[in-house]
Amino acid sequence: MGHANTSGTIMSNMSEEKYFKIRLNSLHPQTPLPFDLYIQIGSKYIHYLRAGNFLSQEKLARFEKQAPDQFFVPNENRATFKSYIHDHMVKENLKSGEKALMLRESSLSLVEELFESAAISEALAESQAIISEFVQFIDQHPEGISHLIGLSSHDFYTYNHSLDVAIYSLGLGKKAGYSGADLQELGEGALFHDIGKRHVAIEIICKTGPLDDSEWAQMQKHPQFGLKIMEEQNFTDNIKACCFEHHESFRGNGYPQQLVGEEIHPMARIIAITDTYDALTTKRSYNVPMGAIEAIRFMNEKIRFKYDADLMNAMSNVLFKMTKDIEHGSF
Repeated sequence: MGHANTSGTIMSNMSEEKYFKIRLNSLHPQTPLPFDLYIQIGSKYIHYLRAGNFLSQEKLARFEKQAPDQFFVPNENRATFKSYIHDHMVKENLKSGEKALMLRESSLSLVEELFESAAISEALAESQAIISEFVQFIDQHPEGISHLIGLSSHDFYTYNHSLDVAIYSLGLGKKAGYSGADLQELGEGALFHDIGKRHVAIEIICKTGPLDDSEWAQMQKHPQFGLKIMEEQNFTDNIKACCFEHHESFRGNGYPQQLVGEEIHPMARIIAITDTYDALTTKRSYNVPMGAIEAIRFMNEKIRFKYDADLMNAMSNVLFKMTKDIEHGSF
């Protein structure tokens, strides 16, 4: 078994931003790591494990319980980390559930950078590659989307929410007939749908209770902020529409344009459904989350008028089946 570097050498101050965070479930136990691993203690990074060594299942489980957000990899090893994840995605001896866990966990730390990093161009480029990995995974493992949905954290952070909305949107998009480049664009649009929240005050994003009128007015500007970011980065019209139109309503009482029915972009219609579903099933300080079936029934019975009826039917069918599969372990 590999061993930790116990020299305790302090390598860097966090402000230098020479490292990127990883989630421990993105590492496969008993597999040698091709990169050095650092642990955060206070404001310092300390060399914990040298490349070529590995962590046991027991150590991973213990760290995941006690210090899940304190492990980092040097930025110079970013490409190596991505190759490590990709190599595991194509291994035939790994079960699809193990691959789903590694893929989702490795993606979450990169998506966090999408909302936290000052280098927006680099973060967006990294996130586009994430969607490619998800599309390949669900193409190769048809049951993989059930695993991914079953791994949803149901905790609300903007990046958790964005990744889960992307996963749900890929599943619904596949059901609606999307494939190839169209599915890739849908996934990117879903992942980036809330990118405009980068420009909403953090006090509003993190508020533990309902927003007041002025706060809500600022929050409702995030589609315009997102569109501006997408235009500055030269994204496609489809992805721009996902950012700008995902809060439109089929009845015409959405925002920011009050579009009606078929005026709403088809991809934005998908994200409107998956965005609402994830919000209903997510735990927040002021919100008791619904279960999957309860949320779908609520959407069908109380707010169905907001959505494309055909897509709502497809979402119901997909989630009823997947929830049943997850509950009975039949995938």
